[in-house]
Amino acid sequence: MKNNMILKQITKVRMLFVIMLVCLIILPGCDNSTAQQKNKRLIENGKSKQENSNDLRAPGFSLADLEGNTISLDQMRGKVVLLNFWGTWCGPCRKEIPDFINLMKKHNKDGLEIIGITLTSGPPENIKAFADKWGINYKLLTDIKGNETQTVTALYGQATGKRITGIPTTFIIDREGVIQKRYVGPRSEAIFYNDLKKFL
Repeated sequence: MKNNMILKQITKVRMLFVIMLVCLIILPGCDNSTAQQKNKRLIENGKSKQENSNDLRAPGFSLADLEGNTISLDQMRGKVVLLNFWGTWCGPCRKEIPDFINLMKKHNKDGLEIIGITLTSGPPENIKAFADKWGINYKLLTDIKGNETQTVTALYGQATGKRITGIPTTFIIDREGVIQKRYVGPRSEAIFYNDLKKFL
C-alpha cells in the first residue's frame, strides 16, 4: 500500500514535469507567433514597412490641425517633411521657431513641409493664439480626441529605437517617407538646411 502511494506521487510529479516542459516549449512559440502577427499588422498598416533593409520608414499618423481638420503623414508623401515634436511652453522649442519660419519661406516651393506636433500645450485655440503671436507659417498639429500626440511620440521612439524623452526632437523624412535624420535639441536654420538640401 505504501509502495502504491509512492508510485502515485512519482506519477503526479512526472505529470507535473511533463506539463511544465510542454508549457516551456509551446508558450514561447505562442508569444513569438503573437509578436509576429503584431509585426505583420504594423507592416500592413504601413507603420514599420521597409522597402529597403536600410530604410527606416516614418510611422504613419493622423492628427488635427488648429482648424480641426484631420491631417495625415500620407498626405505629405512626395514632399520633404521636417517633423518637429515641440510644445508652446518649451524654451528651446521657441528658439527654433524663427528658423522654421525662414525655412518655410525659402523652401516650401521646393517641396518642404514643416509639421509641428504640439505636445501638452492646451486646447487648439491656445496653440492658435501662440502661433499667431509668433507668425508661424507651417502646420501645427494636436490631439483629435485627447492623447494621440503622445501615441505618435511613442511610435517614433519605437521606430528609431530611441525613446523621445525631451523636446524639441525633430526628424527629416524624405519624399518616399524614409526617416533620414533625427535631432535632439534645437538646431539653427543653417544646420537644418545643410541636411535638407540633398532631399529638396
